[in-house]
Amino acid sequence: QTHREMASGLSMPVGIKNGTDGSIKIAINALKSVRMPHHFLGINQAGKISKFSTKGNKYAHIVLRGGNGKPNYDAASIAACEKELEANGLRKNIVVDCSHDNSNKDHTLQPRVLEDCIAQIKNGNQSIVGFMMESFLFEGTQNIPEDLSQLKYGVSVTDKCMGWESTEKCLLEAAQKLKR
Repeated sequence: QTHREMASGLSMPVGIKNGTDGSIKIAINALKSVRMPHHFLGINQAGKISKFSTKGNKYAHIVLRGGNGKPNYDAASIAACEKELEANGLRKNIVVDCSHDNSNKDHTLQPRVLEDCIAQIKNGNQSIVGFMMESFLFEGTQNIPEDLSQLKYGVSVTDKCMGWESTEKCLLEAAQKLKR
């Protein structure tokens, strides 16, 4: 709840991901909450406890990440999401997370997810407004070693990521396809 209240006070886009079970209901409810005014306690710039009031965030959007080992970026899933957003009086702005369950947690499959979404846009979809990709300077992931000096520079310590070169290539190709 605290995140929803804080997000309602930001005058910038905020993404709300669907649940890890794949359901968009949690995200829909969060979007409805985020667009409304809220009051909550927080710490002000002087370090004092204060009451904050927000006006609501009209820029919040849903992020589809897949769930329970299944993707939700395909045209049928996007259409179902659009229908739910519209039924709840929400903007049909969808960002697709090309990672997580949408790529079966395989970072090398992220370009396929992006390509599918680009094709949907080229075929007339107007609700897909953005993408997220797991990317870092170098491909892969690493565990955090006891001796931090052993960390490899530019390699993720969380999820497996695409490297900079493959990310750049993927995004430049997507941009070219969208120009046509």
